[in-house]
Amino acid sequence: MQVQRVVLNSRPGKNGTPVPENFRLEDTTLTPDLKDGEVLVRTLYLSVDPYMRCRMNEITGADYLTPWQLSESVDGGGVGVVESSCCSTFAVGDVVTSFLWPWQTKAVMAGSVLQKVVQQLSEGHLSYFLGAIGMTGLTALFGIREKGNVTKGANQTMVVSGAAGACGSIAGQIGRLDGCVRVVGICGSDEKCRSVVEDLGFTAAINYRQEDVPEKLKECCPEGIDVYFDNVGGAISDAVITQMNNGGHVILCGQISQYNKDVPYPPPLSEDIQEAMRSKNITRDRFMVLNYMSQVEAGLVELSQWVKSGQIKVLETVVNGIEHMGDAFCSMMKGGNIGKQVIKVSE
Repeated sequence: MQVQRVVLNSRPGKNGTPVPENFRLEDTTLTPDLKDGEVLVRTLYLSVDPYMRCRMNEITGADYLTPWQLSESVDGGGVGVVESSCCSTFAVGDVVTSFLWPWQTKAVMAGSVLQKVVQQLSEGHLSYFLGAIGMTGLTALFGIREKGNVTKGANQTMVVSGAAGACGSIAGQIGRLDGCVRVVGICGSDEKCRSVVEDLGFTAAINYRQEDVPEKLKECCPEGIDVYFDNVGGAISDAVITQMNNGGHVILCGQISQYNKDVPYPPPLSEDIQEAMRSKNITRDRFMVLNYMSQVEAGLVELSQWVKSGQIKVLETVVNGIEHMGDAFCSMMKGGNIGKQVIKVSE
């Protein structure tokens, strides 16, 4: 059986910026004979996410992430349909997902790494299982619930960096639903700022490329900042933390501005910022959604209900064709997407 796959062609190098040529599309052959416990799946959608930049390195810098191997199929979040099965858990026609999905048009996978999706949760939008009703949505939900200390009636202000991205766009909406009276997004374009305010219901948005972030934060957050959902790190996060209130909470979700640098995760903070956090008793704990897997089922139901009711709006940037995986990944790393970046591989 002839299929197409995307392999890691080269590594970006120390402190390197990834380029589409780091990936290579090639034809390969699958053996249709399945072993016990295996299924043949046809890929519908694939995901590209910032954490993948770490997997392009020989050493990822994170003990829970394994590096991609040169000339081997890249993997990540995916959704597809079962075409044949030697696994009692799955039948032909089942829609399944995994965060170990090979970047291939079809693949033989162990049933143990697949989860059957309840299609009714997404009302036909199967790509949502990679975003708002998947690991991305769960990351936003658990991050706020477990690390944000959001309390209804507490007059809290939340700031979200990377606010028009996959996770940030959901996190800001959850912060509002959970009780924050003010939610301010930080984005990289006027279009993104407009979208998070007009489409997603953020109170305000700041274009970090064109506006003075510290001054705009003072304007948009007159009572200071209580909760910061941090997707980017770097100078933007320093500016936010500096204006946080006593007892504030940083939800350490991602550090995309630092991923091209050869530094450990999470990247170290400057002495000034560490002192500001100590003096104000600000928490900043490393957060991993994988630590809350017992809550996944209930979390997906809650996210689905919000999406179905329109309380959470879903933004997506969809690219057609597995041949565009490298371009889509590099675009996402530069902020070219609004909402979740997904690649549609087949109908």
